[in-house]
Amino acid sequence: MSAKVIMVASGKGGTGKSTLSVLVGGRLAAAGQRVLLVELDSGLRSVDIIAGVYGKTVYDIEDVLCGRCPGDKAVVESPVYPGLSVISAPYEGGQVPAKALSRLIQAMRPGFDFILLDTAAGMGAPFTAAVPLANLALLVLTPDPVALRDGRIVADAILQKNGPTPRLIVNRIPASGFANTGVRDLDECIDTVCVQLIGAVPDSPLIARAAVSGQALGPGSTAFQAVDNIAARILGGMPPLALR
Repeated sequence: MSAKVIMVASGKGGTGKSTLSVLVGGRLAAAGQRVLLVELDSGLRSVDIIAGVYGKTVYDIEDVLCGRCPGDKAVVESPVYPGLSVISAPYEGGQVPAKALSRLIQAMRPGFDFILLDTAAGMGAPFTAAVPLANLALLVLTPDPVALRDGRIVADAILQKNGPTPRLIVNRIPASGFANTGVRDLDECIDTVCVQLIGAVPDSPLIARAAVSGQALGPGSTAFQAVDNIAARILGGMPPLALR
């Protein structure tokens, strides 16, 4: 079987893109899928901490794309999310040549059910390299005017490049609602970006803790259920888009 490739993108930084890449990848793995998460955000490495592989990586994506090692040598299995494997970005520097990334993805596809490409914020080289490889694009945005405007630009760029189907994740929705966000409601988020919603994730201290501690986001919370629902929809299910 050849893996389905999902690129995870945003407009501006700080939307929680990398954290949700790990969490959604972890829930796909929990559903029995073999998942590889490739971090492309060179110089702003974070997936290793979130996935619990900090200190366990020997090679990174730059080593692979530059030919210093084969792809399988850079793969590290997450001890936090069984079934999820990671190729980390370098701590600094590094480039993402499109042809080299394409060769890597084609080589890794037979061994996985899903490959997630955690691109850098905006539309730089990681974004450009990921677009022609992906079957689905997840746009992770926060409910504020700047993030949504930038997300619309990214969505338009994907469509103009005849890229993958984009889907919207609205992340960090305040428990108090949208009153102080500059956005009226979830419908305005969807209308601004003009992309179909695949999930809405509440602002949660549990997710924040999981992101910095390398510990799993445990079941039983609204945040966990929101992430699980995104994974279920990726797998073809129809759970609620937003939790009330």
